[in-house]
Amino acid sequence: MAARPLLITGTDTGIGKTTVASGIAAALRRRGHDVGVIKPVETGCEPGPDGALVAADAVQLRWAAGRDDPLDRICPYRLRDPLAPSVAARREGIRLELAAVADCVRRAIAGCELALVEGAGGLLVPLSESATFADLARACGLRLVVVIGNRLGAINHARLTLDWARAGDLDVAGYIINTLQHEPDLAARTNVEVLGEILGTPLGVFPFVGPVTRSDAGRARLADAAEQSIDLAALIAPAGVRPQGRRSRY
Repeated sequence: MAARPLLITGTDTGIGKTTVASGIAAALRRRGHDVGVIKPVETGCEPGPDGALVAADAVQLRWAAGRDDPLDRICPYRLRDPLAPSVAARREGIRLELAAVADCVRRAIAGCELALVEGAGGLLVPLSESATFADLARACGLRLVVVIGNRLGAINHARLTLDWARAGDLDVAGYIINTLQHEPDLAARTNVEVLGEILGTPLGVFPFVGPVTRSDAGRARLADAAEQSIDLAALIAPAGVRPQGRRSRY
């Protein structure tokens, strides 16, 4: 039984989904796995030297996974304004449709041993006029990995996201707490224990890594961080299999 593809989603925007996803991709690649990646929609893209919009997160994800897929395959929808996808698309006269985005996801990960799909913003950010990333997860059969930015407010955001996912009958692989500061404040120092009490054991607590250069050393640094902090076996376990010893509500 193969592992189901994962949707790397989050409790908010700016909480390090790309960093965590890149670490997972780099670590799995180093273990010899063929890891397909896609960020189907990226907003806040800036023009490159040739005037084409550059999807920085998608480029990093592709690099971390060691892939050479065309950017149009890794990130088919690149939008200028740093807004929710449906809003940014509307401002550019583009109409996003769930079926079309789902087709892009399926094509990008087809034939890959493992696959990571990175969302934009949180789980319920509007992807189209009538669909969210939760709907994309259902349409493509994706398991959820929820990245929680470790900062003040994380507990409420985490419970809202994970409780909604469970109520919506989504398959949740687990959650990862991402360290956002080199020197955590009081909220960050206490969140890990409280979240564990409320939500069960996390898949991991990803360390603060700071800026990462796209080099062999940078990829190794991300892979090391994921190897040392995340239960990768739980991520790639076949659907319906929960490794022994893991306590989780989800």
